[in-house]
Amino acid sequence: MKTIKEELENLRDGDLYPFHMPGHKRNPDAGSMAGYMDIDITEIDDYDNLHDAEGMILEAQKRAKRLYGADETFFLVNGSTSGVLSAVSAAVSEGGLLIVGRNSHKALYNAAYLRKLELRYLSPVRVKVPGGGFLMGAVDPEEVEKKLAENEKAEAVFITSPTYEGISSDIRKIADICHKYNKILIVDAAHGAHLGLHEGLPLNAVTEGADIVIHSVHKTLASMTQTAILHVQGDLVNRDRLRRFLRIYQSSSPSYVLMSSIDSCIGDIEKRGDEIFGGLLEYKDRILKETADCKNLFIAPAGIISDPCKVLVCARDSAITGQRIYDILRLEYRLQPEMAGDFYALMIITGYDTKDGIERLIAAIKDMDIRITNEDIVKEKSELKKAGINDITEKESVINTEYPKALFPIYKAWDTEREMVDITTASGRVSGEFINLYPPGIPLIAPGEIFTKQMIHDIGEYINADMNVQGVCISGNGDRKVSVLKSAD
Repeated sequence: MKTIKEELENLRDGDLYPFHMPGHKRNPDAGSMAGYMDIDITEIDDYDNLHDAEGMILEAQKRAKRLYGADETFFLVNGSTSGVLSAVSAAVSEGGLLIVGRNSHKALYNAAYLRKLELRYLSPVRVKVPGGGFLMGAVDPEEVEKKLAENEKAEAVFITSPTYEGISSDIRKIADICHKYNKILIVDAAHGAHLGLHEGLPLNAVTEGADIVIHSVHKTLASMTQTAILHVQGDLVNRDRLRRFLRIYQSSSPSYVLMSSIDSCIGDIEKRGDEIFGGLLEYKDRILKETADCKNLFIAPAGIISDPCKVLVCARDSAITGQRIYDILRLEYRLQPEMAGDFYALMIITGYDTKDGIERLIAAIKDMDIRITNEDIVKEKSELKKAGINDITEKESVINTEYPKALFPIYKAWDTEREMVDITTASGRVSGEFINLYPPGIPLIAPGEIFTKQMIHDIGEYINADMNVQGVCISGNGDRKVSVLKSAD
């Protein structure tokens, strides 16, 4: 069976003239991007249709399902976002109840808005990184069971595993608990498309028993940005409803280039998976070993970060902030991190990295470690003290398991008229927007939840500490305004 790319190349090299979309007509003179359009087509005879696959796209999806061990796999050309929207919409009735990890991607909250869902939150466990600060970790299976026992009307559970930083939950235990209650388990495994594909990697949520799993194949595998896949298995998910929502949330003109990229990615893992993932594991092991003697910086250990793709370059004992690590790596060493945390910079590596790239990262970490002088440490700690934080590790307080009281569900709050007010006057008011501290990305307050004086104080402290607070409008003169539901006059 030919790959999608091979079929598209046959069309390109044949004599069938395109009196159909797209408008570039595969003409090499169609602008500066024409060289990337020679296999770009729309749905035409003999080239299948993503939304009713029965030919080459169906065969490509079957190759993917065999690789992951799923009952059925669907290609996604609108990213994992479309997979999350489709999965939640298919699993939970409009107006229904969903148990969800509070650290979920914004696509989950958008799905809750669109489907008018009520949410009951799971609190990911705080994980202390020895010598550093805290990370949001796994979901506790016992909490899942507790929430299911308390919420009989819940139709599904939604969790994120692995997390952005590479911490996985015990999917097998959580799946068993969900199925005991006859509930669907959806796992947003956008960052885990590589898991389970090599004996040295952590297990995959598909083989661990989740009912729906979403993977962003572009994040850690060799596929183009915006490509993802959705796996479904078991008898709990209504497959017809799932297909319906996949058609709704994805383009009616899906990109054949993106689908070809997914197919190529799957094919490369089938052929060279041991080589690719073996290389990844060697890279991670080398980074850990060669930076082990650093005094001021360290790599978060494998005992905490189970995903070898995630390299957290951490500051030891508040030696430097995560943002400074990020900036120095990017600006001085010309290495672009994925993101900055309060005490770390996150680097993503894969089996497709080059040895030169890995060597540059190791050299940069070792060199930066030497350059962090006592004067730098004193300066950093002085700045933290001015912000009311004596040590970066004290920032664990940003993870508050007591969430604000919800007066309205998200969809009602977002559909109600809102206004911007100074944050100092927001106590007792109902939030009209999410306020997130990122990382870890857990909402400090969600639309429909009530501001308290303590919440307002905490948000102010996070801003003063130069932490990344999203959802607060800060003007040039320092005014801080938040969105609240408009009061009746």
